[in-house]
Amino acid sequence: MTSTDTTTTDAAFVPGPATPYQGDIARYWNAEARPVNLRLGDVDGLYHHHYGVGDVDHAALGDPRDAAYEKRLIAELHRLESAQTDVLLDHLGDVGREDTLVDAGCGRGGSSVMAHQRFGCRVEGVTLSSAQAEFGNRRAKELGIGDHVRARVCNMLDTPFEKGSVAASWNNESSMYVDLDDLFAEHSRFLKVGGRYVTVTGCWNPKYGQPSKWVSQINAHFECNIHSRREYLRAMADNRLVPQAVVDLTPATLPYWELRATSSLVTGIEEAFIESYRDGSFQYVLIAADRV
Repeated sequence: MTSTDTTTTDAAFVPGPATPYQGDIARYWNAEARPVNLRLGDVDGLYHHHYGVGDVDHAALGDPRDAAYEKRLIAELHRLESAQTDVLLDHLGDVGREDTLVDAGCGRGGSSVMAHQRFGCRVEGVTLSSAQAEFGNRRAKELGIGDHVRARVCNMLDTPFEKGSVAASWNNESSMYVDLDDLFAEHSRFLKVGGRYVTVTGCWNPKYGQPSKWVSQINAHFECNIHSRREYLRAMADNRLVPQAVVDLTPATLPYWELRATSSLVTGIEEAFIESYRDGSFQYVLIAADRV
C-alpha cells in the first residue's frame, strides 16, 4: 500500500486514542505548528520532533553580526537534530532491505525517512495526530518513497502489526506520553526474537530524589509525563527487552540547547532543559535493547 492510501483508510480500522488523555495529545499535535519544528525542517525537507546532539560548528555559524547569521544558526540546529537521528539509527543493528521497521510516535516523519535512506527498507510510522500522518505521507510521496515509508493514525500501544513481524523499532522522544509497561509490551509483541528496540528520551534522574521543578515545567509545557531512567529499565526487563547499551547523551545535547536559546526560535522552555541538564536532575539517554 502506498502512502496515498494510508491516512484515511488506516484511521478507519487502526485503534486511535483509547483514553481522554490520548485524545488531548492528538488534539495538541494536530494543532501544533511551532516554527522551531517547521523552520528547521525547511532546511532540507526532513521534519523532526526531537532535539540535537553534538558539538556546534562555530566556524559554520560565522559572525553573529552578519545578516545571514540567523539562517546559518537554524541550519546548524537542524544539523544537530539529524545527527541525533543518526545516533539512534547507529544502534538499530543489522537491518536488511526486506525488513520492516516501526517508528512509534513518528511525528512528521523525519526519522522514518532517514531510516529508509540508510537501510532501504520499509518503515511504518504511527502517530495519534492525523495532521502529522498526512504531512509525513505527503512528504514521502514528494520524495518518491511513498511505497516504502508511510505514517498512519494509530495508537502506539495497540498497533496492527503482526506478532514477530518487525525487525527493529524505536521511540524518538515519544515515550513520555504513555505508560512504559504498555509501550514495551507492544514493542515486545511485534518485534521478532532478536529484534532491536531503541529509545532516545529525556528522563528524570533517580539520584536527584524526585522530579525537579525544571522537569515539572517540561511536563507542563508539553503535556507529557516524563519517566525516570529506572522506570525504563524496569519496564524493559518486565517485557523481554534486554538492554545492550545505555548511553548518556546529556553532555552531547547541551550545546544544542545553549545554541537554541540564542536563536529567534525560543519557546520559553529552553531554560528548563539547560538548567536541569546542568544540575543533574534531568538526563538525555539512549537505550538499545534486544527482544529475547
